Amino acid sequence: MITRKLGRSGLEVSALGLGCMGLSFGYGPAIDRQDAVALIRAAQARGVTFFDTAEVYGPFVNEEVVGEALAPVRDQVVIATKFGFAGADPSKGMDSRPENIRAVAEASLKRLRTDRIDLFYQHRVDPNVPIEEVAGAVAELIAEGKVLRFGLSEAGAETIRRAHAVQPVTALQSEYSMFWREPEQEILPLLEELGIGFVPFAPLGRGFLTGKMTADTVFAPGDFRNTSPRFQADALAANQALVTLVGSIAEEKGATPAQVALAWLLAQRPWIVPIPGTTKLHRLEENLGGATLALTEDDLARLHDGLNAIEIVGERYAASQQRMINR
Repeated sequence: MITRKLGRSGLEVSALGLGCMGLSFGYGPAIDRQDAVALIRAAQARGVTFFDTAEVYGPFVNEEVVGEALAPVRDQVVIATKFGFAGADPSKGMDSRPENIRAVAEASLKRLRTDRIDLFYQHRVDPNVPIEEVAGAVAELIAEGKVLRFGLSEAGAETIRRAHAVQPVTALQSEYSMFWREPEQEILPLLEELGIGFVPFAPLGRGFLTGKMTADTVFAPGDFRNTSPRFQADALAANQALVTLVGSIAEEKGATPAQVALAWLLAQRPWIVPIPGTTKLHRLEENLGGATLALTEDDLARLHDGLNAIEIVGERYAASQQRMINR
């Protein structure tokens, strides 16, 4: 596995990380714990060194699984986790008070079976706590050696600047893919200016870019996509033009659409590290192939022109969830 550095922080990780959320949260029932441990270990054995989790995934169980899986190789990997929801429950709103940040860090360290969190993200911006206080609280944990680096997730440009002025931000984690390109407008130039790395979640468009979904797709109970406007039948049908575009490039390259989607992201900036997730070993291996797929300038130009000609239908989140996105 080739590696990349997240901005100017010096943090070097595998070009593709593993988003662990879906093993126990967000996309229907959790998979068997030992199957989840085995998948994480399989990723590490294949060169993945960057693993993403959060207290809210489960809640709590995802960190426990990651901790169990990576304990034998702890010094060979980078573990990222998150704070910011009250009681690890998104329905209760945000809580980035300094005392909660510290409490989450202490609990996460135990669940992860480690003495330090490599990258500690604010999961969502808390409108009730100044970002300077948040950055300051994480800075204290860094000074104590319990946290090594500070990150933000789904934060807007002003928030990123203010946080970075107090405690350097190593990475921003936000959604970015050919299915959601908003970060290109303001966020990517800002991250380049400040030397902050970018960690796109949902790099496969929550599965849409794999080409496996149609208007007839039925999601499991508890799957986040059941409530997402973008994954309702009419939107799935309307957005098939994007699948066709990606699929045409994939066929020419002898690759899969997922591999093209990941290779496209990696081609956007050298400090971008996507974190695709999966519950299946063969999908993990397929995704990792995206790190070595070379897209030519012509391929990228065709994708650029094609994407600009396609109008994506449907919002990412239901109206009730939009309050969690700081823009």
